[in-house]
Amino acid sequence: MLLNASDIMNILGVSKSSAYRIIDDLNKKLDKLGYCTVRGKISKKFFYENYYLTRKEDNYVSLQR
Repeated sequence: MLLNASDIMNILGVSKSSAYRIIDDLNKKLDKLGYCTVRGKISKKFFYENYYLTRKEDNYVSLQR
């Protein structure tokens, strides 16, 4: 599953521009690791691994959809 800027905004409580910056930074990390990325979206798993969030936040995003 992929997260978009709106999801990041809800999870972290950041602005839209900050959410896109976070996605861009994480996608750059994935590019360096040799993975294909989608502009403006980030792997849910990779996001949570890099921000050390718990399942509680994961459930929050699921409820918002």
